[in-house]
Order: sequence, then C-alpha cells, then structure tokens
Amino acid sequence: MLSRREFLASSAALLSGPAFAQRQPQRAVVIMCDGFGLEYLEKSDMPTLAAWRRQGLFRRSRATMPSVTNTNNASICCGVWPDQHGITGNSYFDERSRREEYMETADLLLAPTLFQRAQKHGVKSALLSSKKKTTTLLSAGADLILTAEEPPEEWVRRLGSPAGIYSREINYWLMTAAIDLLRNRRDLGCLYVHTTDYPMHTWSPEAAESREHLARLDQFFGEAAAAAPDAVFLLTADHGMNHKSRCWDLEKVCANHGVPIRIAISVERDKYLKHHSGYGGVSWVYCKARRDIDSVAKVLTSIDGVESVLTRSEAAKRFHLMASRIGDLIVLGDRDTAFGELDAPSEPLPAEYRTHGSLHEIDVPLVIYNAPVQLKPEEFQYNLDLARWLY
Repeated sequence: MLSRREFLASSAALLSGPAFAQRQPQRAVVIMCDGFGLEYLEKSDMPTLAAWRRQGLFRRSRATMPSVTNTNNASICCGVWPDQHGITGNSYFDERSRREEYMETADLLLAPTLFQRAQKHGVKSALLSSKKKTTTLLSAGADLILTAEEPPEEWVRRLGSPAGIYSREINYWLMTAAIDLLRNRRDLGCLYVHTTDYPMHTWSPEAAESREHLARLDQFFGEAAAAAPDAVFLLTADHGMNHKSRCWDLEKVCANHGVPIRIAISVERDKYLKHHSGYGGVSWVYCKARRDIDSVAKVLTSIDGVESVLTRSEAAKRFHLMASRIGDLIVLGDRDTAFGELDAPSEPLPAEYRTHGSLHEIDVPLVIYNAPVQLKPEEFQYNLDLARWLY
C-alpha cells in the first residue's frame, strides 16, 4: 500500500500530466450520521459498519464544541476548527441586525468546503442532506445539491416522495438517492451525505425503533459499498444525544436576580423545533454592559445544573471558537441540563426528552473504509479530521 505522501505525489503527477494520462482520484463518500454518538454504535447491530471498522480505520473521536449540527457539519466539511470556519452554533447574535439569527447561510462560512478543495483537483461533488439547512450552509463548490426535505420533482419521479423531516424514513430516501448517484453518476467523485438526528432525539440507543433505524441505515451502507466498490467511505457524527431533565431560561433567571442581560441564546435552536424545542446544553449570554459580566457570571454559576461559566476569551481559546460570534459569557450545562426560552425561569423536561450541545455529547465514532493510503490512527482525534486529508 502506498504511503499517504506517495499517493498524493502520484495523484499530483497524474493531474499535471498530458490529458490522456490523467486519472480521477478515488471516489469518496463522506457520511455524516447526525446524532450517531458512540452509545448508539455500541447498542446497535450494524454488520456493515462492523466490517468497515475491522478492515479499515476506527477511532473513538470527539466532536467540536458546541456539540450541535451546524458547528460540526462545518468542521467536518471544511476540516478546520470553528475559529477558522466561523460557524459557532445553530443560532447566533448578529451584531449588525441586533437580533438572534439562524446560522445556516453560505456567506457565514469562512473556510473552503470539501467541495471547493475537490474542485481544485478536477473532482465533481454532490451534497445530499435530509435537512435543507445543510444545503444552504455548505453549498459552496458542490456540483449537485439535493435535500430530502424539499426534493426537486425529477427526484420525486425517480424515487417517490420522501417521508417528512420528522421521521426516520427520510434518511432511507436520502441513502437511496446517494446509492442512485453512485450507480449512475460516476462523474461525481465526492459525495457528502448528511442524515437527520430526529430518530436520536426521539429514541434512546436501547429502543427498538432506534435499533431498527440504524440496522436499516447499515443495510444502505452495504448497498452503497456494493454500488461503489472502488470508493473510500468515511463516516462520523456531529454529536451524541442525552436525556435532559431540566431547562433554564437564563434571561428570566438573571432578571429575577436583579442583573438583567441583553439576550441568552441556546446554540441548539434551529428551525426543527419538534426535535428539541430549541433547548440545548450550551448558551451564549450577552450582557447589557461590560461592567455587568462579573455579576452575571456569579448568578449563572449558582444555578443548579450549570457545569461551568466561561468568558468569551476563555471559551474561544478552550474550544477554538471565533470570539466575535459567541457571547460575553458561555454557559455549559451538565449531563441533565439544557437552556432555552421558557414561560418560567425553569421547567422540568419529560422523560422522553433528548437533546445535545454540551460536553456530554462530544464522543462520536470515526470510520474510514477502503482508503487508498495508509492512515495513522493518531491523526484522527476529532471528527473534523475525517476528510481533511482527501484533497
């Protein structure tokens, strides 16, 4: 087997040679399995993935913080930390509009995507996602963009209508579309496939419905490998998932303690409220004035379930975050605690409630199967390492 350096050198030589001698690099399929924490891997029967683990590279890796989809999707797709790509959550406070905004447009992404890197090697690419927000965030450079949430009519005619976004079946439609492209669009050298974590928000790893969902996905992985035996398959997740028993509205808490703040933003909040009601394990807190920071931090630290409160500079350094896109204070919940907008300062959450965002959801699998080069396991500590070596 060629070393990584030898493979890249030979590929560069091929690309720089005469047209008749040029060869496309090996096809690559990146699967970002949303919400697929290590606990789901360990509780599920997935023989295809088990074979990939045995025959390829497997790492118990970590997600970037906060452990939410947009931050980690950008990290995986760009292969860099949030302080470089700029996506610090699903939502953020826009200083220009003075409003909380969704962080899901391509203009907010500040680093080159996998697709843009592939373009430089003459490789065409496709971005497929169950969630529409991924296609608006990561679209730069992709030659084909498809979302199962709002598929074009030609795909509905080809595969039938997908199930709704709040279902596990929408992931099956997405994988069917990916396999269709692997079979019929060999000109696409790179596919990035992003599922939805609605099943993980809905069912624990032990639940029969969860095990059925992952077993079905595993069958699709096998079909994809059979459709593209030449391809390298790269799989990881953006975060895990935990039950949370309580939620705090930090704006109301601070107001009740006589230290009102400008805004508290759950970094988990996106448009898919049925998933999580907008509650997440990390909150950005913006103070009314800099002189309030210490007194607000004192109140926040006293709240039951708050694991730590960091200043902007502390959080940016610790988690490699873009300081201009996070709060004056960063509040991290423990395994049982979430933050969001409530009618009261706090509310208990139902037994079936599940969400993420904190340090307790950062453990994720990383699998690379059929790689053309010899990879060093120690170079894959984080999910953002998954595909950064490809182009």
